[in-house]
Amino acid sequence: MDQNKALSTQQVADILHVSKSTIYDLIRKGEITSYKVGRKVRFTQEDVEDYIAKSRNLQAASTIKEPSPNDLTFVTNQNSKNFIICGQDVILDVLSNYLRLSGIPALRAYIGSYDSLISLYQGKVQVTAAHLWDGDTDQYNIPYVRRLLPGIPAVIIHLTCRMQGFYVAKGNPKNIQTWSDFARDDITMINREKGAGSRVLLDENLRLLCISGAQVNGYSNETSSHLTVASAVSSGEADVAVGNEKIARQVDNIEFIPIKKERYQLIIKKEDLHTPEVLSMLNIIRSATFKKEFGNIGGYDTTDIGKIVAET
Repeated sequence: MDQNKALSTQQVADILHVSKSTIYDLIRKGEITSYKVGRKVRFTQEDVEDYIAKSRNLQAASTIKEPSPNDLTFVTNQNSKNFIICGQDVILDVLSNYLRLSGIPALRAYIGSYDSLISLYQGKVQVTAAHLWDGDTDQYNIPYVRRLLPGIPAVIIHLTCRMQGFYVAKGNPKNIQTWSDFARDDITMINREKGAGSRVLLDENLRLLCISGAQVNGYSNETSSHLTVASAVSSGEADVAVGNEKIARQVDNIEFIPIKKERYQLIIKKEDLHTPEVLSMLNIIRSATFKKEFGNIGGYDTTDIGKIVAET
C-alpha cells in the first residue's frame, strides 16, 4: 500500500475509531505526526501506522505510555479504579463517553477480538467486544470464549449485528463472489492483522475450503483497519478485502458484496456482572437514548442490544 498517500483527519479518526477532536488533541500533544497542505491537516499511512505501533493498546485520559509493538501493555491511573472496554468499533467509544458522564472512569483499549479475549483472561480489561466466527459450529464468540477463558465463567451480551463481506472495485470487474475466488491466480487481496474478527472469518472459510494462505496472493500483506483495506481496493492496489458494510459507504470507487451477518458482542467475567460499572453499562446500552443514537446510523442493528445471549 502507498505509505505516502494523504489521509484526512476524518479518515484517520475512522482508522483509529475515535472522534476528529481526539485526533486534533493527539496532534497538539505531538503524539501523531501530521503535515499541512494550505490550511488542511494531512497524514500519511506511515504516520498512522507509527502511532498505532506505539500506543494502540490504550489511550488513558492523561497518562500515555508507549509500549513496544509486541508488548500488550495497559496503562492505568493508579489513583483511581479503571474500567477498561476493549474493542475497535466506534459504538464502544460512545459507550465509554456515556459511562464517563455517569461518573465511571471508563477507558478504551483498541485491540482486535482475539487479543481482547486474552486480555480479559489476563485481567487487563474488564469488558471486551468480539466478532469471532467458528467455522465448525457456525457460532460467533461462544467457542472462543470457552477456549480462551478456560476455567473462568463468562457472560456474553449482544451489542449489534453487522454485515461482513468483500470490498471489490466498482462494477466488480473480476466477478469476485465467493471465498474460493481468493485462490484465483488473477486475484490479489489485502489482509487484516492476525486476531481481527474479519481475519478470523477469512481464515476459517479458507480452512473449510482447504485453501492455505500460501495459495492466496497478498495474504501476507496485513493492515490494521477496515478503512485501510477498503482504500487499498479503491486505489487498485488490491482486488479484494474483507470488511464490514459501514466502511464501504465511506470509500469511493468500491462495491460491497455481503457475505455474512456477524454478531458483535460484549464479554465480561460472570463475577463482574453485578458490579456498579457493569450494571451502569447495561443500563446505558439498553436505554432508548442509546438505541436511538445507533438505530439511525447505517450498519448497526440494535435489535436485542443488551440481551444476555450465553453464559460459559
